[in-house]
Amino acid sequence: MKTVSILLTVLAVGFPASHVPGTAQAAETRDTLSIGLAIEPPGLDPTRGSSEAIGMVTYGNIYEGLMRLDEQGTLKPLLAQDWHISPDSLTYDFTLHDGVRFHDGTPLTCDSVKFSLLRAGAADSTNPHRAIFSQIADISCPDSLHVRIRLQHPYGSFLYQLAWNDAAILSPASAAQNISHPVGTGPFVFSEWRRGDHLTLTRNPDYWGARPTLRSVTFRFMPDPLSASNALLAGELDAYPSFPSREILSRFAGNTQLQVIRGSFPFKAILALNNARRPFSDFRVRQAIAQAIDRKALIQAVADGDGTLLQSHMAPDDPDYVALPDRYPYDPDHARALLKEAGVASGTHLTLTFPPIGYARDSSELIAAYLEQVGLNVTLQPVEWPTWLGQVYGQGQFDMTVIAHTEPHDITIYDRTPVYFHYHSPVFHGLVEQYEATADMTRRHQLSVQMQEQLAQDEPNVFLFAIPRETVMNRHLKGLWTNQPIAGCPVAGVSWAP
Repeated sequence: MKTVSILLTVLAVGFPASHVPGTAQAAETRDTLSIGLAIEPPGLDPTRGSSEAIGMVTYGNIYEGLMRLDEQGTLKPLLAQDWHISPDSLTYDFTLHDGVRFHDGTPLTCDSVKFSLLRAGAADSTNPHRAIFSQIADISCPDSLHVRIRLQHPYGSFLYQLAWNDAAILSPASAAQNISHPVGTGPFVFSEWRRGDHLTLTRNPDYWGARPTLRSVTFRFMPDPLSASNALLAGELDAYPSFPSREILSRFAGNTQLQVIRGSFPFKAILALNNARRPFSDFRVRQAIAQAIDRKALIQAVADGDGTLLQSHMAPDDPDYVALPDRYPYDPDHARALLKEAGVASGTHLTLTFPPIGYARDSSELIAAYLEQVGLNVTLQPVEWPTWLGQVYGQGQFDMTVIAHTEPHDITIYDRTPVYFHYHSPVFHGLVEQYEATADMTRRHQLSVQMQEQLAQDEPNVFLFAIPRETVMNRHLKGLWTNQPIAGCPVAGVSWAP
């Protein structure tokens, strides 16, 4: 999932008195940036953790991969300057940029790539998307700047997924310490992490690519939207991507120094159900839960009505998205009948676990109320983010949970084993096999639509809503992503303008 759609916050370093934030003078001379995020990353190695918060700090800043996604979600080369795919779609040949060095001084070579990708797919790997890399049959090094990757079978998404956070290329000498002291090839170097408060990156003086304008960037963790808005209004915070509170956005209306920009991101909020546990293993129960929830009212309450109902695991901004009919509309009477038919007694106890995120908390409270109206006794269980990642996502130990997946085009996670909601479908598996076996874009789109339809029919999870992304930022700030095609906030191209 990479899971997981989680709104981050980061506050800033103070400004000299002569550089008042937002003034033309400050815009011309400033080379620092403060960004607000709502969740602090549990660690700083995206190849060993699934939190979106990791990518928000590290993607394109500390770590780099062979490929990258730009702000529009277009696949671009990064550490690989070019590549070639064999006619049988099994062999990928990459040419690396020369002269690239990791922050620890070691050179980027084919051996670095081989180490990183084989490590990601190893049997003991904790990579969130280990299944991608486990399909690699062999990696060979014709020379230090050429990488040859041989796959076990054709896998049409491989190149695209090499641009994801967990495909970062690491230095073998420092990989073990990356959780707390990250080392990559990126334009910024890890400087300081004061847990519970902020994390600072400084410009990499030896960066192989274009020199960043910014000297330092501080991410300050500010989960409270009111405190974050006060920091923005005071000029202590320059930007807050994915601002989590719609009602507070009105505070910025007409502000001469701040602007609110609407963008997109692959946000897919779901009520995940543990298909391996009774009663969720019964399709009738999953359908009943879906029909017990008024999702239109949920969107109104959680997002002021500014969202899109989902029928499957695909965000509306995805080019393969299709608007499907609502197979299981709100119908509490039918939900009660289905539960009775499935042998679920009135008063059956269920637990709804949720992480400390506004949309998850608000949605969970409403969902619990709806389910209680059809005879289910729901206990709300708030947990801290590391607990959610370990217990729910990592071990699959839960009944129900509300979470947003924010990885781009990640519908194939429903074919992974293990996956935390324990969905298994031979039909869906067959569609995924066909999808990955072809590079023809028309055929891939057709199969993607069929996968969406299959999930909409099986309802392994209750697909809730997608919402747009609102970024609050200083009007003089240029180059900051306002769309988020992948969990990341790359700032190498960010600058201040008059």
